[in-house]
Amino acid sequence: MLSGYKIMWMYVMFDLPVGTKQQRTEATKFRNELLNYGFKMAQFSIYAKFFSGKEVIERVCKDIELNIPKGGNVDILCFTDKQYENIIRYEKKIETNQQKKKSQLTLF
Repeated sequence: MLSGYKIMWMYVMFDLPVGTKQQRTEATKFRNELLNYGFKMAQFSIYAKFFSGKEVIERVCKDIELNIPKGGNVDILCFTDKQYENIIRYEKKIETNQQKKKSQLTLF
């Protein structure tokens, strides 16, 4: 049985150059590799995934390192599922005109 202390979360945060078409292509390739590993986008340039243990994370970190485009900066945070429980997240949605409820229906 897996415990909350053995299940690990990995957050990959990156800043990649996108000034040229080649750089944009390489940045897209990097993001697609994260998606192929099963990462989900948490925010722009921040992807997250949980793993069953530290050994798997070490292999994935090596693969990520090999795929970093030139000029790119990548930071990886790893923490247990128990530590993940303490994350505080706020999300404030933007209200658009379509989301506002109509107070009265007018028929012509």
